[in-house]
Amino acid sequence: MKTTQIFGLHPVIEAIEAGRTIDKIFVQKGLSGALFATLAKLMESHQLSHSYVPVEKLNRLTRGNHQGVVALLSPVEFAPLEELVLSTIESGKTPLFLILDHLSDVRNVGAIIRTAECTGVSGIILPKQGSAAVGEDMVKTSAGAIFNMPLCKVDNLIDAIYYLQGSGIKVIGATEKAPTLLYEESLTEPLAIVMGAEDIGISKGVLKVLDARAKLPIQGETSSLNVSVACGAFLYEVVRQRMIS
Repeated sequence: MKTTQIFGLHPVIEAIEAGRTIDKIFVQKGLSGALFATLAKLMESHQLSHSYVPVEKLNRLTRGNHQGVVALLSPVEFAPLEELVLSTIESGKTPLFLILDHLSDVRNVGAIIRTAECTGVSGIILPKQGSAAVGEDMVKTSAGAIFNMPLCKVDNLIDAIYYLQGSGIKVIGATEKAPTLLYEESLTEPLAIVMGAEDIGISKGVLKVLDARAKLPIQGETSSLNVSVACGAFLYEVVRQRMIS
């Protein structure tokens, strides 16, 4: 696997200018100076995911002389949304996409990728800002499935949903607040399933543009399932319906 971390102002700036696939940049709070100004402009112009953090966070990420900046390189390349959708439709297979609405837990996303690969998902769509970093931990949790699963990072999930809908793909949200059970929905048509963040679920803006909402039956005292478990249940219901259709 390629090196997934670089640090220092010059190396990070050079990596961006060289077109390396950077998943996230951590910048020390209060950092200033000409080099930082150059970095800030590059982060903005390339729309790179970044966070301003205490120096202690950077010290935990690397033992090297980070100069206030640590970048995580993605071990995989990201596919453009339009190309991913078009190639899926042209393949002749019924599209099945996953949209992960700001999931922040690396292991949850890794587990979802593993299940997605096993269930024939066409690709996974994530927002550039606010998603779990695509790094070694995610690769390990996915059991390597991440290398066989197209990933797409987009600036705006709502715009991405509109694009999918315009391409004839139904978008359904997995939420315990849904009026109907998953098993009452038809999942045999071209489909994208939205899974919400671990703490707040699907964001309000995304909820407003969905074609449908569905939930799983909960029979215990716990109000909701872990998102990766719920995602697995949704995906295998898609598999079941499509096998018998």
